[in-house]
Amino acid sequence: MRVVGLMSGTSADGIDAVLAEITGTAGGPRMRQLAFESVQWPVPERELITKLIDGRGGTRAVSRAGFLLGERFAEAALRVVNVSGLGNGEVDLIGSHGQTVWHEVEEGGAVQSTFQIGEAAVIAERTGLTTVADFRVADVAAGGQGAPLIPVFDRLFLRPPAGLGGCRAVQNIGGIGNVTLLPPAGSDASIQAFDTGPGNVLIDWAAARATDGALQFDKDGRLAARGRVHDNLVEHWLGHPYYQQPPPKSTGRELFSSALAGSYCRQAAEAGLSMADFAAAVTELTAASIAESYRRFAPLPVKEVVVSGGGARNPFLMERIEAQLARRCGPEISLVRYGELAGIPGGEDSKEALGFALLAWLAVQGEGGNVPESTGASGLRVLGKITPGRNFRRLMATL
Repeated sequence: MRVVGLMSGTSADGIDAVLAEITGTAGGPRMRQLAFESVQWPVPERELITKLIDGRGGTRAVSRAGFLLGERFAEAALRVVNVSGLGNGEVDLIGSHGQTVWHEVEEGGAVQSTFQIGEAAVIAERTGLTTVADFRVADVAAGGQGAPLIPVFDRLFLRPPAGLGGCRAVQNIGGIGNVTLLPPAGSDASIQAFDTGPGNVLIDWAAARATDGALQFDKDGRLAARGRVHDNLVEHWLGHPYYQQPPPKSTGRELFSSALAGSYCRQAAEAGLSMADFAAAVTELTAASIAESYRRFAPLPVKEVVVSGGGARNPFLMERIEAQLARRCGPEISLVRYGELAGIPGGEDSKEALGFALLAWLAVQGEGGNVPESTGASGLRVLGKITPGRNFRRLMATL
């Protein structure tokens, strides 16, 4: 089956669109990436997403945004199919994560609601392809966090060999960081997966503030690399209760918000830090929070870290993660980008989208897509809502 996966993360910088071929059974699928495209959000759409995440905009704005973003997701799907050289009639299914605009975690860690927009009916209408979307809500309804959802991909394709001697940490760094801690094959230890805290979200805020909005992210970590880290301030920020909260847990820009970034920036200014120093400090916070989460919660010592997401393209952040791992978890930890491990050039950008292609494939077969021991759900659940496209009857006949 050929499946398009669509993903826009908490950084809201663009849509990652992948086309994959999936064969085999749910217990042992094989997956091959055929094409990948990353499509930037137009400025008005990005501003609209930021506005909704910040809680500004009424029901009309949210409703219209759902349809507008559906159009953009459809365009990204058509684009990646076109790049692959295939026709729409040769593709079977779309899995769209949509755009998270709200993820409500109450005090104590329970998720009350989660909301992703990007209307699936619009995607199905424009492409003609059956579309699976809104993956998180079934897990939340079953008492889970609704996140992270990529551990099923990690478990199927990235479980380390017994010879590794410890865990493989599969770390995604988007706006928010999330990890799947995979014990080696044959181990009795359970898989852990959770959000580690801020990924790029505070770094992006610092870059925008330092440049009066000229930059939306710190390209290659150049701003932070010019700064000096204030270790005492970073350790103070690591006292936030989220980092001590045991898994399962999830978070978002509702917690690691513009307001929190502004508060941290004022603290940095009071300590005499420049904006470059502040960018270095929040970069260090991301690195430290990742390493500290492994130290606290890994079921076995971490031996290898596989990094994906936009943060993998920030060499300064990767350098600081390596340093924090050595400081908090020990020096004998290898750090590798997902694309290098999988043999997919640039694969660190496509991994999350591949995960949602897999979840759509599992959904139409009636197979569970969550990992309950990671999300806290009461059991395995089929994830996603299926919107039939014009190919629906043909698709069902193949199952």
